[in-house]
Amino acid sequence: MMMVQEQVAVAEANTALLDPGQTAAAEPVDRQPNAQAVPGDAAATAAHMAGDTYTRYLRWKAEPLTAQPYLSIVIPAYNESERIVPTIGAIAAYVCNLEKPWELLIADDGSKDNTVALCDELELTNLRVLKAPQNGGKGSAVQRGMLSARGQVVLFADADNSTPIEELGAMLQKIDQDYDIVIGSRAASGAQEAHRSLLRRTMSATLRGMIRPIFNLNVSDTQCGFKLFRCAVAQRLFGAQTIMGFSFDLEILYLANKWGYKIGEQPVTWIDAPGSKVDSKKEIKRFLKDMWRIKTNDFKGVYANK
Repeated sequence: MMMVQEQVAVAEANTALLDPGQTAAAEPVDRQPNAQAVPGDAAATAAHMAGDTYTRYLRWKAEPLTAQPYLSIVIPAYNESERIVPTIGAIAAYVCNLEKPWELLIADDGSKDNTVALCDELELTNLRVLKAPQNGGKGSAVQRGMLSARGQVVLFADADNSTPIEELGAMLQKIDQDYDIVIGSRAASGAQEAHRSLLRRTMSATLRGMIRPIFNLNVSDTQCGFKLFRCAVAQRLFGAQTIMGFSFDLEILYLANKWGYKIGEQPVTWIDAPGSKVDSKKEIKRFLKDMWRIKTNDFKGVYANK
């Protein structure tokens, strides 16, 4: 896990939207003597790709997958025009270097800005944009993406890259240790947070204190938007999902625990990126209502035979 200061520097380098015709001012990530320039490619420019990284990216960009991908990454997005291209660039720069077949899914949630157009304009062969006619909530967008994913393992991650994609490597190693699900955690020992307000830290701690005794769920952080699933596990869990808003993670993890799936936690670095669309006070009220709804669903047998 990288230090917070390093992750903040990476995040700040990717916050500005870079148009396809621009040239990155920062030094390229891959500083090789024969590194080539990045001509007119928004995603590559946003990630300052060059050298071998850029070569692998070009291959992923142009050559369609011919078999099941090893990895699918799902990004839920709603009005993310200022952040989506840098996030795609950061993800592509890192994952292409893993040298495993992978696909990227942007699950748009009825954006009213040009999020979808920006993604389409990138012309990435292995990027799929899932379009919704109207806003259905973050849980709805994640569900559509997870059920459409084809990878052997499937990650969903937030559009602001608040948990940097570099945290994925440790999670892939962990899921190979016979886990069904590996979740990024901001509360596990070794995790680091940057720029998070005292209010949000306090509310998160309060909710964590309530979740364990009510749901018998031995997880320190249910809400971090960085979770990795085996494909068959994701299909079953997200197929049973009923919560379409902010609290969907809790329902998914509750069902995973109820059905006996092995859940691992991985401490991550988390950066409270600017431009968050989460209204903390409203969401905590909805979260409390959804906690009641999940328990009621279970009592009524809603999750039976799923």
